[in-house]
Amino acid sequence: MIKGFKDFITRGNVIDLAVAVVIGAAFGAVVTAIVTRVFNPLIGLLFQADSLDSSLVLTIGDAKLQFGAVIGAIISFLLIALVVYLVFIYPMNKIMMLRKKTVADAELNEVELLTQIRDLLSERNGTSR
Repeated sequence: MIKGFKDFITRGNVIDLAVAVVIGAAFGAVVTAIVTRVFNPLIGLLFQADSLDSSLVLTIGDAKLQFGAVIGAIISFLLIALVVYLVFIYPMNKIMMLRKKTVADAELNEVELLTQIRDLLSERNGTSR
C-alpha cells in the first residue's frame, strides 16, 4: 500500500498538476491585479461611478434589480479573458511559432546536408544522379 502511494505521488502527471495549480494561482493574482487596479478604475471613469454595482438599479417593491452589477461582472470577465490572452496566450503562441520555425529550418538544413552527402558519395563512386 505504501509503495502504491509512493508510485502515485511520484507519477509525473500528479506533480505536473500540482505545479499547474500553483502557477494558476499566481497567474490569477497577476490577472486580478491588472483588472482591478488598471481596467476597473478606467471603467469607473467612463461611467462616472466607483462601481457599476451601484448604477442601473431598478427597484420593484422591496426587490432591487442590480443590472449594473451584472454588466460589471460581464465586463470583468471579458477583461480577465483579454488580459489572459494578451499577457499569456499571445506571447506563448508567438514563442511556439518561432520554435516551430527553428525546428523546421533545422530539419530542412538536415535534409539539405544529407542530399549533399549523397551527391558527394555518388560523385566519389563515379555514379551520376
